[in-house]
Amino acid sequence: MTRITRGFHGRRRPDVDPARVPPGQYVTQDFPVLSAGPTPHGSLDTWSFTIRGQVDQPHTWTFDEFQALPRETVTRDIHCVTKWSKLDTVWTGVSLDTLLDGVETSAEYVTAFSDGGYTTNLPLEDLTGGRAWIAFSYDDEPLHPEHGGPARLLVPHLYFWKSAKWVRGLELQPEDEPGFWEGYGYHNYGDPWREQRYAGD
Repeated sequence: MTRITRGFHGRRRPDVDPARVPPGQYVTQDFPVLSAGPTPHGSLDTWSFTIRGQVDQPHTWTFDEFQALPRETVTRDIHCVTKWSKLDTVWTGVSLDTLLDGVETSAEYVTAFSDGGYTTNLPLEDLTGGRAWIAFSYDDEPLHPEHGGPARLLVPHLYFWKSAKWVRGLELQPEDEPGFWEGYGYHNYGDPWREQRYAGD
């Protein structure tokens, strides 16, 4: 069952540059919580992140090893398929460019997989070139479990369901395979500027 933050309500803000807001979206200062299931609560001692699949060899990091990687703090607007947008969100994490550096693959697609069984699919090219991160901090605080902590995928140029919460790794694949919401009729790509909410949009 999808969960939504109690008390969440949207409002249009006249002080926002409309060029920053995709069609059909409105800006909120809230950070709604929407999940496909219950929030996992695991131990950092057993957390790991893995890149596997069509690669020269799998790569796995413990949480401590992951924290020791070069990190970036980025400010990005995010857009949810349920039509809210939140501007100037601040995240800290590890760029996918860093994680994929030195990984040999001929794959063109990725399935991100998470605790709780959630998956989502993306073209590999949408995770490179400074467009995606594994984020472990939001607004200078450790990422709260309700928002995907200890770490979530952050792909802000796509609708936010593509930024998988509780992410545990990436499966690099030669062919595209629909993830959880894509299998229920959400758009396969999810570009908010083209309003790609559902299959056929």
